[in-house]
Amino acid sequence: MVELGRHYGCVVHTCEPFDPESKGGVENTVKIAKADLVPTTTNLRSNYGSFAELEDACARWAEQVNHRMHRATHRLPAHMLHEELARLHPLPAEPYALALGEERLVGEDRTVRWGDVRYSVPPGHEGRKVWCRVHGDELVIVGRRAHCGAGLGPGEQQSGGAGLAELWRHQLSTPGRPRIVEAHYPDHPGGNGPRQPRPRPQTKAEERFLAIGPGAEAWLIEAAATGVARIRAKMARAIELASLVSAERVDAALGLAAIHGRFGDSDLASICDHLARSSAAAGPAAVADEKHSAQPGTASWAAIRATPQDRRNTN
Repeated sequence: MVELGRHYGCVVHTCEPFDPESKGGVENTVKIAKADLVPTTTNLRSNYGSFAELEDACARWAEQVNHRMHRATHRLPAHMLHEELARLHPLPAEPYALALGEERLVGEDRTVRWGDVRYSVPPGHEGRKVWCRVHGDELVIVGRRAHCGAGLGPGEQQSGGAGLAELWRHQLSTPGRPRIVEAHYPDHPGGNGPRQPRPRPQTKAEERFLAIGPGAEAWLIEAAATGVARIRAKMARAIELASLVSAERVDAALGLAAIHGRFGDSDLASICDHLARSSAAAGPAAVADEKHSAQPGTASWAAIRATPQDRRNTN
């Protein structure tokens, strides 16, 4: 407490054991909070939706009392503060470390652990120590700024000069639900998600095959993931078909083959023939009409009339 008071330029008053009178200041603060800030039936305050709303209420209450005439001095506390500022010394550049929170080490994955939950940190702090503390329902991460301002993002408090700064604020989470911000990983598109594989041609034949279109690329990715045998021979067959028929038709056939998992030797040619027949037989679409139906009706039974003799025989 001595070092904390020395840093902030104040005296920390503590309660004396078995001395109720020394607790008056603390109890008076609790009394003010209950009367003016805590929702009760007397002040008609509604419940706070978050800790930030409570902070706003405290700030508004402090603004109100600081602009109200003081009973002893008959002056506004806000006006007296300007005179006191001339006699107050400035705070040091770096506060006492205890006020920043608990120390944590940033891993190579740019995360720190707090309460068995991983929280991401802006780039440039890997392998460095940061301080973490809980403020309301947020985790505040404080550390030394990266060189040349690298790694500062929208959630950071920027300030000039060297020293400590607030790096990021995360909403508190529970184990199994890490808080990872994609902006903290600019060198990894899409955050930590898996990257879409892209084929890289090594030979002229592979370049000619991929030049057919996006369907060929999708076919190659799916065929490689499935473990299809004789891929190079089937790629050569697709190149031959593209030279005989249009490359657009072969590309569409390769795309359909990739979607439906058809990687047989004759599947590509079969799909190309089907597309050719479908395009040749394309015409006006048939629309079902309720007026005409192939279902046999019951109108023919209307001509049959049962006679009285038939009814007697039936009985």
